[in-house]
Amino acid sequence: MQYTAVLAEDEPLLLTELVSQLNLVWSELQIVGQAKNGVAALEQIRALRPSIAFLDIRMPGATGLEVAQALAEDAAADEPVPLIVFVTAYGEFAVEAFEASAIDYLLKPVTTERLSVTSERLRKRLAVVSAASSAQALADQLMPLIQMPRPQPSQPLKYLRVGRGTSVHLVPLDQIRYFQAADKYVLVFGNEADGEGLIRESLRDLQMQLDSQQFVQIHRSTLVNLDYVERADRDELGRTQLRLRGVANPLMVSRLYNHLFKPM
Repeated sequence: MQYTAVLAEDEPLLLTELVSQLNLVWSELQIVGQAKNGVAALEQIRALRPSIAFLDIRMPGATGLEVAQALAEDAAADEPVPLIVFVTAYGEFAVEAFEASAIDYLLKPVTTERLSVTSERLRKRLAVVSAASSAQALADQLMPLIQMPRPQPSQPLKYLRVGRGTSVHLVPLDQIRYFQAADKYVLVFGNEADGEGLIRESLRDLQMQLDSQQFVQIHRSTLVNLDYVERADRDELGRTQLRLRGVANPLMVSRLYNHLFKPM
């Protein structure tokens, strides 16, 4: 059977080297796509449906972890997704978390010997017909990485400068119900009377400035203020929706974050 791969790496020399090494240790593997950022990687994976995706952790547009999250969140639970291999610099992520996740990883600089080990593991997994490559299985594998403690800011934000129309408002954090990523901006939802606003910052950068005990992620594009959560509703398919005080529409919780609301 012909196996295929998409490679995502924003440094051209490292990408070229990874291609050369893969051709050496696994000549039968067909490299069908090469991406220089996370957005392009996700587009190629969805279009080409490869057997394997090698994802650099740090890439512009979207990180390798965010690409994997998108695959796990957007597909049906039993829909096939590629096997994931993360490529990372030592210390960027805890090796223990990778080991616990059962997702393979390569530390930079990637050696031919280590790549040979990874290739053999991938061959064995691809030879077994199982749910190992389903979206739900990928979500389960990502859990240890998603749950890694987030560094707390020394001084969490208390106010945000939020744009509404032609005005900029200074909004206390405790008045914000939730944040939602939208292209290059983040939409801010506070009091219904004020309507939504926006900030020109990525959700990832904003999250690093927030108290993780108050603002939690429920989807790769959504952070909610736990102080406003009234209840979590679960449907017959196991999907969870949050009801927030002062918010008319429920917010969907992705399968990656369902565990946060199981006790509710």
